[in-house]
Amino acid sequence: MVLTGRWVLLVALGALPAALVPALLVGTGGWLRWAGVLGWALVVVLLTAVDLVLAGSPRALSVRREEPGPVRLGERTSVPLVVESTGRRRVRGALRDAWGPSAGVVVPARGRHRLDVPPGERRRLVTELEPRRRGDREAARVVVRSAGPLGLAARQRALPAPGRVRVLPPFTSRRHLPAALERLRTLDGSASVQVRGQGTEFDSLREWVDGDDARSVDWRATARRGSLVVRTWRPERDRRVLVVLDTSRTSAARIGDAPRLDAAMDAALLLAAVAAAAGDRVDLLAADRAVRAAVTAQRPPALMPALVQAMAPLEPALVEADWPALVAQVRRRLPHRGLLVLLTPLEPAAEAGLLPVLAGLTALHTVVVASVADPALDELASARGERGPDAADAYTAAAAERTRLERAALTALVRRAGAVVVDADPEHLPPRLADAYLSLKAAGRL
Repeated sequence: MVLTGRWVLLVALGALPAALVPALLVGTGGWLRWAGVLGWALVVVLLTAVDLVLAGSPRALSVRREEPGPVRLGERTSVPLVVESTGRRRVRGALRDAWGPSAGVVVPARGRHRLDVPPGERRRLVTELEPRRRGDREAARVVVRSAGPLGLAARQRALPAPGRVRVLPPFTSRRHLPAALERLRTLDGSASVQVRGQGTEFDSLREWVDGDDARSVDWRATARRGSLVVRTWRPERDRRVLVVLDTSRTSAARIGDAPRLDAAMDAALLLAAVAAAAGDRVDLLAADRAVRAAVTAQRPPALMPALVQAMAPLEPALVEADWPALVAQVRRRLPHRGLLVLLTPLEPAAEAGLLPVLAGLTALHTVVVASVADPALDELASARGERGPDAADAYTAAAAERTRLERAALTALVRRAGAVVVDADPEHLPPRLADAYLSLKAAGRL
């Protein structure tokens, strides 16, 4: 039972005469005062009981939620709720569709709907969400408040209405996809590939133009035609690309408004889209001390939906990455030579975990280590002296500079082990990783 504001006003209305005419009540010895108070209390109780009896029962309502499809982070979605009355009384009042704060309820305010369901009928209520976090946003129940005709009291009950909205990664880097695909078309035969690399395939013959590689001259065709003829090459297709997402504690650091893991996902999605368009097979492995998600043997057009669905519920785990176990997973999933992309932060923790196993990986695969850099480091390192001599600023700048030097030293060690390093902030990492893939493709290193 819930008492409303009208009930409070009704009680105050009975107490008002006692406050205005105290002398009359005192002159009678006080018994009239108590008689009036008790009489008015009985009236209030009686009216409240009648109001509750006449109110429709929330138990007579059945609630069914229509499952919405997945939505990208930052977009809006609608979650319909069907409420049906099986009782004999009309249910009037309010219904609150309770979601967590990260679900981002937009309409109605705070998820509160006006409710008016006659007996035997149903109503369809729509809650609009604009999620603020990636992953599965869930609602377990709704709360129904059925008011009586007098509006003094209401029956309230929580009804089960399980629902879930899967919030997918936003894939903001897809704006770079047209430029990457244009470069891919250039490499794949729409224009000549001037770099003849190991693993490329013969495409066609054409006339010599200035700037062509002399090693591409086909002397037999030149002798037949009487003019210089060169061979054109196209990158091999159906290469294996394994993208490994590090979900350990270092991926939980926030850069701007999002964890580092989200930026790594964005880069992985752009790379997968470009590699799939190039005809290569893309697999995904997300792990730290255990495998959190995996996508294998998917081809377009099912690849990208499978990737975003697998990435959506991922959250950083506050544990260290188990690199030997992760290498064992890589060897099982990528037994032959291919491209291995490690999306892992280049932090001091990587020196003890990643470096010891990196040489073994580069001996078998082409390895790219992609790291999300924090642009705030550059700002902190360059902040010295801008506001005059300040010990706190000096220590902050020194710490930022030391971190940058440690990252630079670690990057040099990773390159010395034979890996390609792509280190950039969240905005520039996806296109630079795609460019690194296309460069390896053009050079025939896949």
